[in-house]
Amino acid sequence: MAIRIKARSGEHVEQMLRRFKKLCEKEGLTKDVKRKEFYEKPSERRCRAARKSQNRRLKAEATS
Repeated sequence: MAIRIKARSGEHVEQMLRRFKKLCEKEGLTKDVKRKEFYEKPSERRCRAARKSQNRRLKAEATS
């Protein structure tokens, strides 16, 4: 999935770069790159997912 932006009339490079960064953030690309920066063992990945799930469950119980 490629992220493409077209220059608008009278738009500066800084503004285009800002739009590109926002699109990358919206697509989750930056988060994915940071996550894949270092190798994570499958067991650590499962533990992280379980912790995240448990936190979501506790948060849902606290609000209801």
